[in-house]
Order: sequence, then C-alpha cells, then structure tokens
Amino acid sequence: MPVGQASSAGRHPVLDGRHQLSEMVASHVREAIMIGELRTPDYIRTEHLAAELGISATPVREALMILHSEGAVRWEPRRGFRVLPITAQDVTDLFDVQAYIAGELAARAARALDDAEIGRLQRIQSRLEAAARERDAEQVDRLNHEIHRTINRSSASHRMTTLLNLTVHYVPLGFFGTIEGWAEASAHDHSAIFDALRARDADAARDAMACHIRHIGRLLIDHLKSHDVLSTPTHGDRPTHRP
Repeated sequence: MPVGQASSAGRHPVLDGRHQLSEMVASHVREAIMIGELRTPDYIRTEHLAAELGISATPVREALMILHSEGAVRWEPRRGFRVLPITAQDVTDLFDVQAYIAGELAARAARALDDAEIGRLQRIQSRLEAAARERDAEQVDRLNHEIHRTINRSSASHRMTTLLNLTVHYVPLGFFGTIEGWAEASAHDHSAIFDALRARDADAARDAMACHIRHIGRLLIDHLKSHDVLSTPTHGDRPTHRP
C-alpha cells in the first residue's frame, strides 16, 4: 500500500475526530463566556472542564488554546487559562465585520438569485414571520438560518462565505433565541433585503443586509448589558499578539 494511502487511512480520521471535539469544546466555552457562566477573572481548569464534559484533557487543552488565539482567554503559567473581558466595543467590532461581509454577499446574491429562488425565500420569510408572532424562537432561528444560508451560497463566493462563518462562531447561534427583540428584528429587517433582491439592486441589498446585522449586534449588546456580562477592561486585560 502506498505511504499516502496508509497515512490517510491510519491518521487523518483520528486527527479529524479530535479536531472536531476540540472545536465543540471551544464552542461550549464561548457560549459559557457569552452568557456569563464564565466571567473575568475566572480561571478555567483544564482537568475540571474535561471531567465536567466527560472527555480527556487533550481536546480541552486544544480548545482553550484556540480561545487563547482568539483573545477570549489568556494562558497564565502555573495558573491556567483566565477568562478575558467582553466589552461593548468587542461585540460592535465583531458585528461590523459580519455586516461588511454579509452585505457584500447579499449584493452579489442580488445579481445571482433567480425569481423562483427569491419566491422560495419569501415563502420561508412568511413562515418566519408567523413563527415570530407565535414567539417560537427555535423555529425563527431555523428559518432565519435558511434564508441567510441561501443568500450567502447564491453569491458563489466560497472564500468570503468561509470568512463570514469564522466570525459567526464567536457568538453561538442558539443563544439568539434568548435575546429580547431578536425574533421581531429577523422578521422586520428582512423586508428591505427582499425588496432589494427583487429589484436586483446590489447596492440596496448590501445596505439592507449590513443594517440588519448591525441591528442584531445592538440587540445583543443590550442583552449582555442587562445581564451584566460586559465589562470595561484595563490595558493589562487584553491579549498581546506578536506579529
């Protein structure tokens, strides 16, 4: 058997499985930080978290190193990983980046989506609005995801879509259902986006999508403030990255 085949069969599935597990742990910790279960200056003990999740320490350590590189936690020798503050500016910056990328994807979608696909999206939107009226946050989340995924994929901009996904994972998607006004915003803000898509107006689609994403960001900031999650860091609290 060629060496390349042996390598693929013998090592890659194990590495992929461990990578997926570490990403799942990272998502778990991100959500715990975002909802205030873990707060600065808490320390996350690798062994304790591994025991809590029922897994080995290795993927937990890898997950915390991922979060260290993102600036969510900081490794301190002999003490562990310390949770770093989340500020309103952090959240604003994150959603500004998302707004730029999602806006550009929507502009490209305005040139790419055909009438049949726009019609399908509008039917999904009608179901989303009905779910919002019924305060079915889980259904709103699912339908909202389908609408945004369709718009993003239709742009045929795979690298840009990947970049958007990298920013989205900083805020766990299932968390939005708890935010006051989120379901209503998802139902209301999409109207301007659909108007622009129907008109094949790329500039209007870009602006409408960017405004929608920033609106969601403001709702999240209000929610985090009301739950005393946001803080004002000192200079020493922020991670230092080498170029």
